Amino acid sequence: MATVFETRLIGNLGKDATVRKMDRGVIAINFPVAHNKNWRDKKTGESRTKTTWVNCTIWKKEGSNMRILDFLKSGALVELLGTPYAKAYQQEDGSIKTEIRLNIAKTNILRSSKNISSNTSEDEFNDNNNDEVYGGIDDYTLNEDDF
Repeated sequence: MATVFETRLIGNLGKDATVRKMDRGVIAINFPVAHNKNWRDKKTGESRTKTTWVNCTIWKKEGSNMRILDFLKSGALVELLGTPYAKAYQQEDGSIKTEIRLNIAKTNILRSSKNISSNTSEDEFNDNNNDEVYGGIDDYTLNEDDF
């Protein structure tokens, strides 16, 4: 029986996407997305917000359509579908830090950033990663430096 482990995330980009060329013709597009959880404190009545940062990666083959980069700008509101995983690493001070990561299968730009270039249409943009190497985390050898 097949299993599914996918996450849907709606949030804002914290900074512009960066592109890294990997070995074997693979391109990694990396960007952080902030998810805000808002609630009202029952004791004080104050509004509260907790922000969770998720580091996202879109995997593409070299020569693929890279139009998505026109939209992955700081502040853009995105809807993402992908496979989550956690990564732990040791910081310089010796402490261990864990972060949430998401390998993206589908991207939907809900609202463009104000930083978008003037020659790009602000219509809603969907990238279903048809030219992807999604699942590439299993198919390719990655180093810590690749992220």
